[in-house]
Amino acid sequence: MGHGHPHHHHHDAPLGGGDGALPAALDGAVPDSELSPADLSRRGFLRGAGLLGAGAAAGASLLPGAAHAHTAEDVDRHGNTRRHGSGYTWLAGDHHIHTQFSGDGMYRVSDHVRHASAYGLDWMVITDHGGPQHAKIGVDKVNPQIRAARDAYRDMLVFQGLEWNIPMAEHGTVFVLPGANEVPVLKEFENSFDGTAVGAVDPSLVTEALAIAGVRFLARAVDQRLIGDALFVANHPARRGLDSPHELRDWRDAAPRIAVGFEAAPGHQAAGIPKPSGLGGSRGGYDKVPSSASFPGYPLDSYRTYGGFDWMTSTVGGMWDSLLSEGRPWWITANSDSHVVYGETATRPATSDFGNNGHHDDPVYGQPTLLTADDFWPGYYTRTHVGARGFGYAAVMEGIRAGRVWVDHGGLISDLDVQLRQHGTRGGVTLGDTLVVHRGARVELVIRIELANTPNWANFVPALARVDVIRGEVTGPVADRDTFLAPKTKVVTSFAVGRSTGSVTLTYDLGPIETAGYVRLRGTDGRRSAPGLLGAAVDPAGPAPDVAGDADPWQDLWFYANPIWVAPR
Repeated sequence: MGHGHPHHHHHDAPLGGGDGALPAALDGAVPDSELSPADLSRRGFLRGAGLLGAGAAAGASLLPGAAHAHTAEDVDRHGNTRRHGSGYTWLAGDHHIHTQFSGDGMYRVSDHVRHASAYGLDWMVITDHGGPQHAKIGVDKVNPQIRAARDAYRDMLVFQGLEWNIPMAEHGTVFVLPGANEVPVLKEFENSFDGTAVGAVDPSLVTEALAIAGVRFLARAVDQRLIGDALFVANHPARRGLDSPHELRDWRDAAPRIAVGFEAAPGHQAAGIPKPSGLGGSRGGYDKVPSSASFPGYPLDSYRTYGGFDWMTSTVGGMWDSLLSEGRPWWITANSDSHVVYGETATRPATSDFGNNGHHDDPVYGQPTLLTADDFWPGYYTRTHVGARGFGYAAVMEGIRAGRVWVDHGGLISDLDVQLRQHGTRGGVTLGDTLVVHRGARVELVIRIELANTPNWANFVPALARVDVIRGEVTGPVADRDTFLAPKTKVVTSFAVGRSTGSVTLTYDLGPIETAGYVRLRGTDGRRSAPGLLGAAVDPAGPAPDVAGDADPWQDLWFYANPIWVAPR
């Protein structure tokens, strides 16, 4: 990924500090008179580009703060010195993992932590299902296991969270910065705002407004220093059609520091392994049909995965791009959703009494080997790579909030360094950041990829066939908050790679910048492609729709990266 001495440049304030605050320039609650000259200047740039309305609510239509990037070296947890693009340490993780404290789970916390560490992860979030049992018993009982795992595995960051039954919507990961109040805050949140827990008391209280109140509760808990930080990510958003476009926008607007994105790809990827070797189902369990609770505007195509990825992310010019085209920082992640692992030789004991105990007894060895389980261990197949300012809990949360994230399946690539920079300069910005340039300045995207180079956990070395550059315009807030289309977003170029070892550097010239916009990336092993749902002119070779019963996840690998924004002043 290049040689020579690192060049260090000044870092402006990131999007969200350790306490979860927005940078002052983007925070509508901070008047111009209280800004530093640098922040006032940045706010002026963004206003001039039409990205920050003078009276806009904080987070409604904002681009992230501009930042100068650099490259650096550091030592990873295995003692190897690695260059890290843009001066960040890229930490792989998983924010959606179930244990014996979920009714449909099985494993101890230590089982998941041990495997995640072996499979190369640096951070993970324990997210047992929210609901009456978990709220009453599970939040408290799982905490000692999490604390013990933190002590036993010093190279693994183990967050406590839960899988929120979002009122009137799907599931979501909610997690907090470790601290003295992690249990009481999560417990109060779950009892007050979990759709299942509240619905058991009074179903009439379960409304879209309750979900908005939930993210605001987390924001207040951070503001009041009850917890150091909190994040919410919507899980498997298109699976049942429950997360309507206006709900996604409402969550983001209600608490832009807390509601930061959704899963680009669901877990349960082993479900696609064909019979008799596997379940022979649909990747991610995306085999649903619309119900009375589904958003009626979504097409039937939205209930399926595409190359293992959710329709909201995989459709170029679709739901994700609709949010990005408003200038909304809305980020993607991916994870295992691990409950019970494919090829498992253990089982839940018959003595388990989850209803009374709030957990299953520890698993016991028992044959036959389970080939119908639909999960992989954390890190085995899916990874979320976060650009952090160091190895630490707050650094991971800040990196996710800032959008410094790329995701991959099956170890398709080893490392990704993306920079957007003004032509002829060395310093640029990376994923999630905004490059502010003079109107008409020429800008280029430089992509450095460390190819797979080593076998993945299915024991083959994946070959990257192609990298696609997707470009969109920032057109401002939409009139219809239920829109899920971005007509100006399309694939603008593709690079053929066609190998599995070494590294590649790819450059795309954006030309002179006249309007605000963004670029984002995806890559594929090229085994299964088809024109995108919005037509070949928008996406000539996108991920093909996954076929139930014939969707081997190892034979269709992709990576996706969060956008980089560009704004003329």
